[in-house]
Amino acid sequence: MAVTHDVNAVPSEPDLTPEDLVRRARDLRPRLIELQADTEERTYYPPEIHQAFQTAGLYRIYIPRRYGGYEFDVSTYVRVLIELARGCVSSAWCFGLAAAHALQVASSFSERTQAEVFGGTEEFRAASVAAPGVIARREEGGWRLDGKVGYCSGIPYSTHFLGQAIPEGIAPEDAENEMLLFLAPRDEWTMLDDWGDQLGLRGSGSHSIVFQGGRVPDHWVLERTNMLDIDVSGGTPGLRLHGNPLYAGRNAGVFSMTLAAITVGAGYNALDEYERLTRTRPTSLPPIVPRSTDPDYQRWLGAANVQLATAEAALLRCAQMRRELCEDAASGRGPFGFEEDQHIAAIAREVIVQAWETTERNIFRSAGARVMVKDSRMERIYRDMSMIAVHRNTGFRDPVHRLLGLMRLDDQVPREV
Repeated sequence: MAVTHDVNAVPSEPDLTPEDLVRRARDLRPRLIELQADTEERTYYPPEIHQAFQTAGLYRIYIPRRYGGYEFDVSTYVRVLIELARGCVSSAWCFGLAAAHALQVASSFSERTQAEVFGGTEEFRAASVAAPGVIARREEGGWRLDGKVGYCSGIPYSTHFLGQAIPEGIAPEDAENEMLLFLAPRDEWTMLDDWGDQLGLRGSGSHSIVFQGGRVPDHWVLERTNMLDIDVSGGTPGLRLHGNPLYAGRNAGVFSMTLAAITVGAGYNALDEYERLTRTRPTSLPPIVPRSTDPDYQRWLGAANVQLATAEAALLRCAQMRRELCEDAASGRGPFGFEEDQHIAAIAREVIVQAWETTERNIFRSAGARVMVKDSRMERIYRDMSMIAVHRNTGFRDPVHRLLGLMRLDDQVPREV
């Protein structure tokens, strides 16, 4: 178990603002671009970048001030991720899906658990997977964990893993209602060397992990808890402990916003490279003129810029909507239920689709085959964005639209995707 510091710690930079943190992320962009090939080869960002993220304080965005974190909101996190993905999409994915889960842990787990995981000597980072790939067996004082979990994005630098498990002996038809939500420290699992052969996001650190007799104490486990549908109507441990509505909400929408921020950043990444090519290359067909003087290249560049900015605006509005729902839930003014959470997630999913479609239509199609060569910046962005486009979360688009339509028509509709 982690050695803990005293709570009510003073943040290391008490006067730091969200704008400061976004600027720090932006300043890292040139180096992220330089190290993209290295990141893909090792399958996660190099120690140099990990140290840079630590020095910049990026891992502390969602960690409560009580434990020395910044306790900044979802809008800040989204903006930081956009800046990082504008440098390296894989690095942003690996970082984003490890640092993000501090928000969920600070919302849902007890004061004792939070003191142990946030108060340790190393900043909290946790990859997480919603699919229950682990079997849990109750033992004296805790649980034994056995099983394999795939696609643990961000696991190389994770201090913990946040996952779902099925209690031993539970029938398949009862598994959904009996799932456990658990936290496990790094020494309870083994990371496999099984990532990097995919089309894109090769540097996202989405390795599998294996539990073989891993053990966690009772207070690191929430029984009968689905991380994608936690009832917050009675308040949350995080709200009571920290007094901040940030920790009073649900998290399915936050997950989709995290992916959407990376996708928007990836689109801007492609836009930056497309602008460079437009300024430096000629057209390929007569009349041969600088691309920058060609009306079509001007239009493609302008359209991509405006449409990506529109997607970004919608995403920031999503973050604002979540803040408002959290404030309403914390004050008792209104609900933050399953439908509201899925509505936010669905909007963020539309942001993903729009960012991919405008980049594919206006940038990738006209960039030219000569820049789509192996290990070029544009080719790498294309591969990364295509992986996001076929990600499981993006595939939820149609069934969730149908579900939200049914819920709008009849509030008694079962909540099944």
